[in-house]
Amino acid sequence: MECQRCGTETNSHTMSMFNMQDICLTCKEEERKHPKYDEARQRELEEIRKGNYNFEGIGWTDTKK
Repeated sequence: MECQRCGTETNSHTMSMFNMQDICLTCKEEERKHPKYDEARQRELEEIRKGNYNFEGIGWTDTKK
């Protein structure tokens, strides 16, 4: 598959905590460094507890720009 964030071809991927993108593991490592990562994880957990399994996330903002 192609990473929906960086466009790299990858055989391993995961879902972003910030949005509905399937991202490569390199992008996931970068995502974990984001200042709002803990907030994104908490919000997703809250939504899952409410029964919302399609939470769109809090939105991704690239901190490197």
